[in-house]
Amino acid sequence: MKIIEKLASKKPSFSFEFFPPKGEEGKESLFETVAHLAPYAPTFVSVTYGAGGSTRRLTVELTLRIERETGIECMAHLTCVGAGREEIRGVLDQLRDGGVQNVLALRGDPPQGQQDFVVTEGGFAHASELVAFVRDHYDFCLAGACYPEKHPEAASPEIDLENLKRKVDAGAEFLVTQLFFDQRDYFAFVERARRSGITVPILAGIMPITNVSQVKRFTAMCGARIPADLLERLEAVHGDPHEVRRVGVEHAIAECRALLAGGVPGIHFYTLNRSTATVEILEALR
Repeated sequence: MKIIEKLASKKPSFSFEFFPPKGEEGKESLFETVAHLAPYAPTFVSVTYGAGGSTRRLTVELTLRIERETGIECMAHLTCVGAGREEIRGVLDQLRDGGVQNVLALRGDPPQGQQDFVVTEGGFAHASELVAFVRDHYDFCLAGACYPEKHPEAASPEIDLENLKRKVDAGAEFLVTQLFFDQRDYFAFVERARRSGITVPILAGIMPITNVSQVKRFTAMCGARIPADLLERLEAVHGDPHEVRRVGVEHAIAECRALLAGGVPGIHFYTLNRSTATVEILEALR
């Protein structure tokens, strides 16, 4: 089933993101996580596409396996990095032939060790071009990414919104935000998006903080900020992993409650292939 159809009939939506792990042991651990989260009836789950397309084969494999073995709707990430049109078409053919109906179309991050995005010969420079290509040749439900605090490469929030509008106009049917830690940033972004003519559902991307160094690394890469009061509380317990997790999860619970009270159409959890923090949040929201 196409996710956009499920979003119309089930609100609020809860969904989970996973990444392709290394080795058979990692795969089995991932499926244990999926099993732990399945009772919460996710609207969908998604599987990421490694930097530079490095997990292309595994992304397809896991997406197909999750759908086949669990019955949960699964969305495959697809990027422009390291692949021309024919290689991208090959991935899309595999997904379509395997019964997958949903794709998250992204420009993608440069391969490890490479600072700047480089267009592959015969490929695409922007996610909007990838969206248009898929829309012209396939019948997938297409999602796109968005940045409440601006894409780190965009010259301004206004230009970032113009680029996002181009992606939606090309065929993206719903959007998933990058992680953020202040619900006010989400609501302000949605308001600006609506004023710019973007009317598709915008799901809120939430990552429970369980490791201070890790979240600082993630936010540095994606341009998100950690609110000063939250950072102060985290750093005060930095030496105690259990306290860091407690502070991070409590913050995520409060953030999700505020999002739901404000009418968010869905929350997409960046799980990092672990279920316990997400389960704790979902239990608190019941």
